[in-house]
Amino acid sequence: MLRYWTAGESHGKTLLALVDGFPAGVTIDTDAIDAELKRRQGGYGRGGRQRIETDRVDVRTGIWKGKSLGSPIALEVVNRDYKLEQLDDLPRPRPGHGDLTGAIKYLGSIRGVLERASARETAVRVAAGALAKQLLATFDINVFGYVTELGGEKIEAVDGTLEELRTIRDKSEIYGLNLDRDAPIKELIDRAGKDGDTLGGIIEVRVDGVPFGLGTHAQWDTKLDGRLAQAVMAVQAIKGVEIGLGFEAARRPGSQVHDPIQYDESLRDTPMLGYVRPTNNAGGIEAGMTNGQPIIIRAAMKPISTLAKPLASINLETKEPEEASYERSDVCAVSAASVIIESVVAFEVARAFVDKFGGDSLQEIEARYKQFQEMAAKR
Repeated sequence: MLRYWTAGESHGKTLLALVDGFPAGVTIDTDAIDAELKRRQGGYGRGGRQRIETDRVDVRTGIWKGKSLGSPIALEVVNRDYKLEQLDDLPRPRPGHGDLTGAIKYLGSIRGVLERASARETAVRVAAGALAKQLLATFDINVFGYVTELGGEKIEAVDGTLEELRTIRDKSEIYGLNLDRDAPIKELIDRAGKDGDTLGGIIEVRVDGVPFGLGTHAQWDTKLDGRLAQAVMAVQAIKGVEIGLGFEAARRPGSQVHDPIQYDESLRDTPMLGYVRPTNNAGGIEAGMTNGQPIIIRAAMKPISTLAKPLASINLETKEPEEASYERSDVCAVSAASVIIESVVAFEVARAFVDKFGGDSLQEIEARYKQFQEMAAKR
Protein backbone atom coordinates (compact mmCIF):
# COMPACT_ATOMS: atom_id res chain seq x y z
CA MET A 1 0.00 0.00 0.00
CA LEU A 2 1.28 3.45 -0.92
CA ARG A 3 1.22 5.79 2.09
CA TYR A 4 3.22 8.48 3.86
CA TRP A 5 3.77 10.13 7.24
CA THR A 6 5.24 13.50 8.10
CA ALA A 7 7.26 14.80 11.05
CA GLY A 8 8.66 18.12 12.16
CA GLU A 9 7.74 21.47 13.69
CA SER A 10 7.30 24.91 12.16
CA HIS A 11 10.47 26.32 13.73
CA GLY A 12 12.21 22.99 14.35
CA LYS A 13 15.36 21.79 12.64
CA THR A 14 13.69 20.05 9.73
CA LEU A 15 10.55 18.59 8.16
CA LEU A 16 10.35 14.98 7.02
CA ALA A 17 8.05 12.81 4.92
CA LEU A 18 8.46 9.04 4.84
CA VAL A 19 6.86 7.53 1.74
CA ASP A 20 6.28 3.78 1.88
CA GLY A 21 5.06 1.46 -0.87
CA PHE A 22 6.38 3.55 -3.76
CA PRO A 23 7.21 1.18 -6.64
CA ALA A 24 10.73 0.58 -7.90
CA GLY A 25 11.95 1.88 -11.24
CA VAL A 26 10.33 5.32 -11.31
CA THR A 27 12.70 8.06 -12.46
CA ILE A 28 12.72 10.78 -9.79
CA ASP A 29 13.23 14.41 -10.78
CA THR A 30 14.13 16.39 -7.64
CA ASP A 31 14.08 19.65 -9.60
CA ALA A 32 10.38 19.04 -10.30
CA ILE A 33 9.77 18.54 -6.58
CA ASP A 34 11.65 21.76 -5.81
CA ALA A 35 9.53 23.59 -8.38
CA GLU A 36 6.37 22.55 -6.52
CA LEU A 37 7.91 23.62 -3.21
CA LYS A 38 8.66 27.01 -4.75
CA ARG A 39 5.06 27.34 -5.97
CA ARG A 40 3.85 26.57 -2.45
CA GLN A 41 5.91 29.46 -1.14
CA GLY A 42 4.50 31.83 -3.74
CA GLY A 43 1.19 33.54 -4.36
CA TYR A 44 0.11 37.07 -3.52
CA GLY A 45 -0.49 37.79 0.16
CA ARG A 46 2.21 35.59 1.71
CA GLY A 47 4.13 36.74 4.78
CA GLY A 48 7.76 37.22 5.80
CA ARG A 49 8.49 33.53 6.46
CA GLN A 50 8.58 32.89 2.71
CA ARG A 51 11.40 35.42 2.34
CA ILE A 52 13.43 33.52 4.91
CA GLU A 53 12.94 29.99 3.63
CA THR A 54 13.99 28.65 0.22
CA ASP A 55 12.52 25.18 0.31
CA ARG A 56 14.42 22.39 -1.39
CA VAL A 57 14.00 18.64 -1.04
CA ASP A 58 16.75 16.30 0.02
CA VAL A 59 15.95 12.67 -0.84
CA ARG A 60 17.59 10.79 2.02
CA THR A 61 16.67 7.19 1.21
CA GLY A 62 15.03 4.97 -1.39
CA ILE A 63 16.72 6.35 -4.53
CA TRP A 64 19.65 4.96 -6.50
CA LYS A 65 21.00 6.55 -9.68
CA GLY A 66 17.90 8.67 -10.00
CA LYS A 67 15.35 5.85 -9.71
CA SER A 68 13.20 4.59 -6.87
CA LEU A 69 14.28 1.32 -5.26
CA GLY A 70 10.93 0.16 -3.92
CA SER A 71 12.11 0.77 -0.36
CA PRO A 72 10.86 3.65 1.84
CA ILE A 73 11.69 7.11 0.49
CA ALA A 74 12.63 9.75 3.07
CA LEU A 75 12.09 13.35 1.94
CA GLU A 76 13.61 16.19 3.95
CA VAL A 77 12.98 19.94 3.78
CA VAL A 78 15.30 21.78 6.20
CA ASN A 79 14.02 24.84 8.08
CA ARG A 80 16.36 27.79 7.73
CA ASP A 81 14.26 29.61 10.34
CA TYR A 82 15.18 27.10 13.05
CA LYS A 83 14.75 28.73 16.44
CA LEU A 84 12.34 26.52 18.36
CA GLU A 85 14.43 26.30 21.53
CA GLN A 86 14.64 30.10 21.77
CA LEU A 87 10.89 30.71 21.43
CA ASP A 88 8.66 31.41 24.40
CA ASP A 89 5.17 30.09 24.91
CA LEU A 90 2.14 32.13 23.92
CA PRO A 91 0.19 33.41 26.93
CA ARG A 92 -3.07 34.04 25.07
CA PRO A 93 -4.70 31.50 22.69
CA ARG A 94 -5.59 32.69 19.18
CA PRO A 95 -9.19 32.14 18.04
CA GLY A 96 -9.37 29.81 15.03
CA HIS A 97 -6.21 27.91 15.97
CA GLY A 98 -5.79 24.77 18.05
CA ASP A 99 -4.10 26.80 20.81
CA LEU A 100 -6.69 26.55 23.56
CA THR A 101 -7.92 23.05 22.76
CA GLY A 102 -4.41 21.65 22.35
CA ALA A 103 -3.09 23.23 25.53
CA ILE A 104 -5.95 21.67 27.49
CA LYS A 105 -5.80 18.30 25.68
CA TYR A 106 -2.07 17.81 26.32
CA LEU A 107 -2.03 19.65 29.68
CA GLY A 108 0.88 21.62 28.30
CA SER A 109 1.91 24.65 26.30
CA ILE A 110 0.35 26.43 23.34
CA ARG A 111 3.77 26.36 21.68
CA GLY A 112 3.83 22.58 21.78
CA VAL A 113 0.64 22.47 19.72
CA LEU A 114 1.06 25.36 17.31
CA GLU A 115 4.49 24.25 16.11
CA ARG A 116 3.12 20.98 14.76
CA ALA A 117 -0.33 22.30 13.79
CA SER A 118 1.30 24.99 11.62
CA ALA A 119 0.80 24.84 7.86
CA ARG A 120 4.60 24.85 7.56
CA GLU A 121 4.24 21.04 7.82
CA THR A 122 2.59 21.00 4.40
CA ALA A 123 5.96 21.62 2.72
CA VAL A 124 6.71 17.90 2.95
CA ARG A 125 3.16 16.96 1.96
CA VAL A 126 3.82 18.91 -1.23
CA ALA A 127 7.10 17.02 -1.68
CA ALA A 128 5.29 13.68 -1.27
CA GLY A 129 2.58 14.79 -3.71
CA ALA A 130 5.17 15.90 -6.25
CA LEU A 131 6.74 12.45 -6.00
CA ALA A 132 3.34 10.85 -6.58
CA LYS A 133 2.74 13.05 -9.62
CA GLN A 134 5.86 11.64 -11.24
CA LEU A 135 4.41 8.14 -10.91
CA LEU A 136 1.04 9.26 -12.30
CA ALA A 137 2.66 11.07 -15.22
CA THR A 138 4.07 7.72 -16.38
CA PHE A 139 0.45 6.76 -17.10
CA ASP A 140 -0.52 10.17 -18.56
CA ILE A 141 -2.52 11.13 -15.48
CA ASN A 142 -2.29 14.87 -14.84
CA VAL A 143 -3.24 16.71 -11.66
CA PHE A 144 -3.99 20.44 -11.95
CA GLY A 145 -4.96 22.80 -9.11
CA TYR A 146 -6.03 26.46 -9.26
CA VAL A 147 -7.96 29.15 -7.37
CA THR A 148 -11.60 29.76 -8.37
CA GLU A 149 -12.62 32.24 -5.67
CA LEU A 150 -10.80 34.53 -3.24
CA GLY A 151 -12.26 36.80 -0.61
CA GLY A 152 -15.74 36.21 -1.99
CA GLU A 153 -14.73 37.23 -5.52
CA LYS A 154 -15.12 34.55 -8.19
CA ILE A 155 -12.37 33.95 -10.74
CA GLU A 156 -14.02 32.58 -13.87
CA ALA A 157 -11.64 30.56 -16.02
CA VAL A 158 -10.96 31.65 -19.59
CA ASP A 159 -11.36 29.14 -22.41
CA GLY A 160 -8.30 27.13 -23.35
CA THR A 161 -6.66 23.75 -23.49
CA LEU A 162 -5.25 22.20 -20.33
CA GLU A 163 -1.75 23.27 -21.39
CA GLU A 164 -2.91 26.84 -22.07
CA LEU A 165 -4.69 27.04 -18.73
CA ARG A 166 -1.63 25.71 -16.92
CA THR A 167 0.46 28.47 -18.54
CA ILE A 168 -2.08 31.07 -17.36
CA ARG A 169 -2.10 29.61 -13.85
CA ASP A 170 1.67 29.73 -13.67
CA LYS A 171 1.71 33.39 -14.77
CA SER A 172 -0.98 34.42 -12.30
CA GLU A 173 0.10 35.84 -8.92
CA ILE A 174 -3.02 34.36 -7.35
CA TYR A 175 -2.85 31.05 -9.28
CA GLY A 176 -6.15 31.67 -11.04
CA LEU A 177 -7.17 30.90 -14.61
CA ASN A 178 -7.96 34.47 -15.68
CA LEU A 179 -5.11 37.00 -15.64
CA ASP A 180 -7.57 39.91 -15.90
CA ARG A 181 -8.76 39.08 -12.39
CA ASP A 182 -5.30 39.33 -10.79
CA ALA A 183 -5.26 43.12 -10.29
CA PRO A 184 -8.64 43.47 -8.52
CA ILE A 185 -7.98 40.41 -6.36
CA LYS A 186 -4.57 41.77 -5.35
CA GLU A 187 -6.23 45.06 -4.36
CA LEU A 188 -8.66 43.07 -2.22
CA ILE A 189 -5.76 41.32 -0.46
CA ASP A 190 -3.96 44.66 0.06
CA ARG A 191 -7.05 46.20 1.67
CA ALA A 192 -7.42 43.23 4.00
CA GLY A 193 -3.76 43.55 4.99
CA LYS A 194 -4.14 47.25 5.80
CA ASP A 195 -7.16 46.42 7.93
CA GLY A 196 -5.21 43.77 9.84
CA ASP A 197 -7.53 41.12 8.40
CA THR A 198 -7.14 37.92 6.37
CA LEU A 199 -8.92 36.29 3.40
CA GLY A 200 -9.91 32.77 2.38
CA GLY A 201 -11.10 31.26 -0.87
CA ILE A 202 -11.99 28.23 -2.93
CA ILE A 203 -9.59 25.88 -4.71
CA GLU A 204 -10.38 23.41 -7.45
CA VAL A 205 -8.30 20.42 -8.53
CA ARG A 206 -8.83 18.52 -11.77
CA VAL A 207 -7.32 15.10 -12.47
CA ASP A 208 -7.29 14.04 -16.14
CA GLY A 209 -6.46 10.67 -17.68
CA VAL A 210 -7.81 8.65 -14.74
CA PRO A 211 -8.85 5.09 -15.72
CA PHE A 212 -12.00 3.29 -14.66
CA GLY A 213 -12.10 1.55 -11.31
CA LEU A 214 -9.78 3.35 -8.89
CA GLY A 215 -11.26 3.01 -5.42
CA THR A 216 -14.06 0.60 -4.56
CA HIS A 217 -17.69 0.41 -3.55
CA ALA A 218 -17.07 -2.53 -1.22
CA GLN A 219 -16.05 -0.79 2.03
CA TRP A 220 -16.70 2.69 3.37
CA ASP A 221 -13.05 3.41 4.14
CA THR A 222 -11.79 2.44 0.67
CA LYS A 223 -14.18 4.57 -1.37
CA LEU A 224 -11.99 6.99 -3.32
CA ASP A 225 -14.25 10.00 -2.82
CA GLY A 226 -14.09 9.42 0.94
CA ARG A 227 -10.31 9.10 0.90
CA LEU A 228 -9.92 12.21 -1.22
CA ALA A 229 -12.25 14.18 1.03
CA GLN A 230 -10.31 13.11 4.12
CA ALA A 231 -6.95 14.01 2.58
CA VAL A 232 -8.17 17.43 1.49
CA MET A 233 -10.05 18.17 4.72
CA ALA A 234 -6.90 17.35 6.69
CA VAL A 235 -5.06 20.31 5.13
CA GLN A 236 -4.81 23.23 7.56
CA ALA A 237 -7.63 25.83 7.27
CA ILE A 238 -9.81 23.71 4.96
CA LYS A 239 -13.42 23.76 6.18
CA GLY A 240 -15.33 22.21 3.29
CA VAL A 241 -14.84 19.72 0.46
CA GLU A 242 -17.07 18.89 -2.50
CA ILE A 243 -16.74 16.63 -5.53
CA GLY A 244 -18.40 17.41 -8.85
CA LEU A 245 -21.56 19.43 -8.27
CA GLY A 246 -21.12 18.99 -4.55
CA PHE A 247 -23.74 20.88 -2.53
CA GLU A 248 -25.38 22.13 -5.71
CA ALA A 249 -26.54 18.56 -6.36
CA ALA A 250 -28.85 18.88 -3.35
CA ARG A 251 -30.63 21.83 -4.96
CA ARG A 252 -31.46 20.18 -8.31
CA PRO A 253 -33.80 17.40 -9.42
CA GLY A 254 -32.14 14.11 -10.37
CA SER A 255 -32.63 14.74 -14.09
CA GLN A 256 -30.27 17.73 -13.78
CA VAL A 257 -27.69 15.95 -11.63
CA HIS A 258 -26.86 12.51 -13.02
CA ASP A 259 -24.62 12.19 -16.07
CA PRO A 260 -26.11 10.37 -19.10
CA ILE A 261 -23.96 7.56 -20.54
CA GLN A 262 -23.00 7.49 -24.22
CA TYR A 263 -20.52 5.53 -26.33
CA ASP A 264 -17.98 6.78 -28.86
CA GLU A 265 -16.03 4.04 -30.65
CA SER A 266 -13.23 6.48 -31.56
CA LEU A 267 -12.37 6.83 -27.84
CA ARG A 268 -12.24 3.10 -27.14
CA ASP A 269 -8.46 3.12 -26.66
CA THR A 270 -8.50 6.00 -24.16
CA PRO A 271 -8.89 5.67 -20.38
CA MET A 272 -12.62 6.36 -20.94
CA LEU A 273 -12.81 3.13 -23.02
CA GLY A 274 -15.28 4.88 -25.33
CA TYR A 275 -17.83 5.64 -22.59
CA VAL A 276 -18.49 9.38 -22.64
CA ARG A 277 -20.73 11.74 -20.71
CA PRO A 278 -22.12 15.08 -21.92
CA THR A 279 -21.72 16.34 -18.32
CA ASN A 280 -19.48 15.50 -15.38
CA ASN A 281 -21.66 16.42 -12.43
CA ALA A 282 -20.40 13.39 -10.51
CA GLY A 283 -16.87 14.79 -10.63
CA GLY A 284 -15.46 11.58 -12.07
CA ILE A 285 -16.48 9.33 -9.17
CA GLU A 286 -19.57 7.14 -8.76
CA ALA A 287 -20.10 4.67 -5.87
CA GLY A 288 -16.60 5.39 -4.60
CA MET A 289 -14.93 4.47 -7.92
CA THR A 290 -13.54 6.49 -10.81
CA ASN A 291 -15.77 6.34 -13.89
CA GLY A 292 -13.30 7.38 -16.59
CA GLN A 293 -14.21 11.08 -16.40
CA PRO A 294 -11.89 13.73 -14.92
CA ILE A 295 -11.95 13.95 -11.13
CA ILE A 296 -13.14 17.40 -10.02
CA ILE A 297 -12.75 18.29 -6.34
CA ARG A 298 -13.05 21.64 -4.56
CA ALA A 299 -11.90 22.85 -1.15
CA ALA A 300 -13.06 25.84 0.89
CA MET A 301 -10.26 27.52 2.81
CA LYS A 302 -11.15 29.76 5.73
CA PRO A 303 -9.26 33.04 6.27
CA ILE A 304 -6.00 32.52 8.15
CA SER A 305 -6.63 32.54 11.90
CA THR A 306 -3.72 34.76 12.97
CA LEU A 307 -4.81 38.40 12.60
CA ALA A 308 -2.55 41.45 12.75
CA LYS A 309 -5.50 43.12 14.50
CA PRO A 310 -6.10 40.38 17.08
CA LEU A 311 -9.51 39.18 18.26
CA ALA A 312 -10.52 38.95 21.89
CA SER A 313 -9.02 36.18 23.99
CA ILE A 314 -8.00 35.54 27.59
CA ASN A 315 -4.75 35.16 29.45
CA LEU A 316 -4.47 31.48 30.35
CA GLU A 317 -2.78 32.23 33.66
CA THR A 318 -4.99 35.05 34.94
CA LYS A 319 -8.16 34.20 32.96
CA GLU A 320 -8.49 37.94 32.37
CA PRO A 321 -9.65 39.21 28.93
CA GLU A 322 -6.83 40.29 26.62
CA GLU A 323 -6.17 40.45 22.89
CA ALA A 324 -5.00 37.19 21.30
CA SER A 325 -1.27 36.63 20.86
CA TYR A 326 0.21 37.36 17.43
CA GLU A 327 2.66 35.22 15.47
CA ARG A 328 4.05 36.27 12.08
CA SER A 329 1.55 35.22 9.42
CA ASP A 330 0.13 35.72 5.93
CA VAL A 331 -2.75 37.90 4.82
CA CYS A 332 -3.83 35.28 2.30
CA ALA A 333 -2.47 31.82 1.53
CA VAL A 334 -5.18 30.53 -0.82
CA SER A 335 -2.74 30.36 -3.74
CA ALA A 336 -0.29 28.31 -1.69
CA ALA A 337 -3.14 26.09 -0.50
CA SER A 338 -3.99 25.27 -4.12
CA VAL A 339 -0.53 23.68 -4.45
CA ILE A 340 -1.04 21.72 -1.23
CA ILE A 341 -4.51 20.50 -2.25
CA GLU A 342 -3.18 19.50 -5.67
CA SER A 343 -0.43 17.52 -3.93
CA VAL A 344 -2.62 15.61 -1.47
CA VAL A 345 -5.10 14.78 -4.24
CA ALA A 346 -2.23 13.51 -6.40
CA PHE A 347 -1.01 11.25 -3.62
CA GLU A 348 -4.46 9.76 -2.98
CA VAL A 349 -5.00 9.09 -6.69
CA ALA A 350 -1.54 7.47 -6.91
CA ARG A 351 -2.35 5.42 -3.82
CA ALA A 352 -5.59 4.19 -5.39
CA PHE A 353 -3.73 3.49 -8.65
CA VAL A 354 -1.16 1.31 -6.85
CA ASP A 355 -3.97 -0.41 -4.92
CA LYS A 356 -5.74 -1.25 -8.16
CA PHE A 357 -2.81 -2.34 -10.32
CA GLY A 358 -0.34 -3.44 -7.63
CA GLY A 359 3.22 -4.53 -8.17
CA ASP A 360 6.62 -3.94 -6.62
CA SER A 361 8.00 -2.27 -9.73
CA LEU A 362 6.89 0.19 -12.37
CA GLN A 363 7.24 -2.54 -15.02
CA GLU A 364 4.79 -4.76 -13.14
CA ILE A 365 2.27 -1.96 -12.77
CA GLU A 366 2.60 -1.02 -16.45
CA ALA A 367 1.93 -4.63 -17.50
CA ARG A 368 -1.11 -4.96 -15.25
CA TYR A 369 -2.48 -1.58 -16.30
CA LYS A 370 -2.15 -2.50 -19.99
CA GLN A 371 -3.82 -5.87 -19.41
CA PHE A 372 -6.71 -4.28 -17.52
CA GLN A 373 -7.28 -1.71 -20.25
CA GLU A 374 -7.32 -4.42 -22.90
CA MET A 375 -9.72 -6.59 -20.92
CA ALA A 376 -11.99 -3.68 -19.99
CA ALA A 377 -12.20 -2.51 -23.60
CA LYS A 378 -13.84 -5.85 -24.47
CA ARG A 379 -16.44 -5.50 -21.73
